[in-house]
Amino acid sequence: MVLGTGWLASASAQNIETLLAPGKLIQGHAKYEENCSECHVKFNRQAMDGLCMACHKDVGSDVKARTGFHGRSKPQACSSCHADHKGREARIVDLDKKKFDHNISDYRLKGKHQAVACEKCHLPQKKYREAPQDCNACHKKDDEHKGSLGPKCADCHNESDWKETHFDHDKKTKFALTGKHADAQCADCHKNDKYKDTVKTCIGCHKKADDSSKGHKGQYGDKCESCHDAKAWKPSTFNHDTDTKYALRGKHRSTRCADCHTGHLYRVQLSSDCYSCHKKDDKHKESLGKDCGSCHSERDWKEPPKFNHDQTSFPLLGKHVDTECKDCHKSAMFKEAPKDCYGCHKKEDKHENTLGEACGDCHTERDWKLTAGRFDHDRTKFQLRNAHADPKVKCNACHKDLKNYRKTPVDCYSCHQKQDKHEGQLGKKCETCHNDRTWETTRFDHALTKFPLTGKHVPVKCEKCHETNRFQDAPEDCYGCHKKEDEHKLKFGEKCDSCHNTRGWPIWDFNHDKRTEYKIEGAHLKVACESCHTAPAPKGKAAATVGKNCISCHRKDDVHDGQFGMRCETCHAVQDWKKVTTRMGLGERKQLQVLLASRFSVWGYSSRFERTTGPAMADTWMGRT
Repeated sequence: MVLGTGWLASASAQNIETLLAPGKLIQGHAKYEENCSECHVKFNRQAMDGLCMACHKDVGSDVKARTGFHGRSKPQACSSCHADHKGREARIVDLDKKKFDHNISDYRLKGKHQAVACEKCHLPQKKYREAPQDCNACHKKDDEHKGSLGPKCADCHNESDWKETHFDHDKKTKFALTGKHADAQCADCHKNDKYKDTVKTCIGCHKKADDSSKGHKGQYGDKCESCHDAKAWKPSTFNHDTDTKYALRGKHRSTRCADCHTGHLYRVQLSSDCYSCHKKDDKHKESLGKDCGSCHSERDWKEPPKFNHDQTSFPLLGKHVDTECKDCHKSAMFKEAPKDCYGCHKKEDKHENTLGEACGDCHTERDWKLTAGRFDHDRTKFQLRNAHADPKVKCNACHKDLKNYRKTPVDCYSCHQKQDKHEGQLGKKCETCHNDRTWETTRFDHALTKFPLTGKHVPVKCEKCHETNRFQDAPEDCYGCHKKEDEHKLKFGEKCDSCHNTRGWPIWDFNHDKRTEYKIEGAHLKVACESCHTAPAPKGKAAATVGKNCISCHRKDDVHDGQFGMRCETCHAVQDWKKVTTRMGLGERKQLQVLLASRFSVWGYSSRFERTTGPAMADTWMGRT
């Protein structure tokens, strides 16, 4: 009972797992001794490895990345190497330094590193993994460069021999060793073992050579590599033809650089034109510009010029090609030579300057006397067309002499006056009717004259009216041509168009009511014009004068022998002559009675008329009964 009570009291302070532990944990794990779940998982031994690496994160990351000793080692349980519960002072790392394979770590031992004791690199109180891997960490005291080249000693040195170097200057620096630089000693460029900030320019090492009497003394700048290379300082590799815009030809190729480049190469820009160097040799005094190369060549300044005259404003053609320069260029001032024909050929001008100085309009360089087909007559005020353009027509047909070409008249009449059959009657504008194709063809528009052709006049031939070529002699009035057709025998004058028109001679129209003071009506409408108009019309009038009263035409028809006066219309009507009617009032009848009484008294019938007539008889006489 006592023992049982004691055990229960002790169990209250410790769990069953603690009681069953095989031993004390190491000092590093002592804090987990009361909490077994930090390292153990019930009924799952393999899960322990995950808990180990959860605490030892550096080892866990190596295993996952397969780096370091643990990552490269064969996969196995952590407990296979590290067994715990052996007491506080126990060492759970059992490492045999002699058998340890350093190749499975992150740092393989090579060369003289294989014979070095572990303690040289793995310092006490430091983890093995904390040993430095860079050279400088161990060999800093051995660095003769004093850190000027950085901590990467392996770029030049190796593990076999510290003094043996294998630095690849081409890959590890920005200055590849080529040509004679490959044979140079390091100390030739790296003075006093100073490798960092060593100059990379040519002038940095070769300035003394440039300053010497054989050098350029800084005249051509600091870029020695533009002319020289590492193979050999001489000869110069500069190709003036490809490296500049000015190719050296002829005597320029043998000319020394200093002859042209007199100043600093990069400060004084040298002109590439000939004139900059050969200004003193210019005999033309700049009159031809500064492009000396257009005539002269690099082979010899005095060599016959290769000037292309066709590229000037005066190309050489015809006989000008064979002409010597001095024939036109009297002095070295070539531009003073005239460009116009007249400047050289003034003496040959047979026109005596009447046609101006543009000789090239007619003459050519091939032959001065050959002008056919050269002159463009269309550029003048008189263009040659049709018959005028016929090759048979020579210039002298119109131009009588060489001095008066400009004064030649351009109107038709001046040349064709002899062909004018109209004897000047139609003026001098022959082109109004004639054209330049053939003289015989006419295109006269009669509508432009005072007598436009209408109706049946249109198809009539010209000679029907114009009996001669004196066209203006043709009459303009109808009677002049139609005199024979006048059936009225001039009773209505010569103005035929007052009744007739050009559509047809039988078609006539005369409105007597509107054009005269005598209105035609009744039986008068059927009467022929000549019945009233019997006499020829006076000169200049449309008709002879005809009386307005009836008796003027009906005197022969007056059965009353004029007893009732001349006013026939008082009793008679125009509808019918035999129909008598009285249109008088009482006053007019009394006047008629008085008239009749007076007439009968004259005839000796007065008393008889008075006895037998009276008012009733008077009315009978007047046609009232």
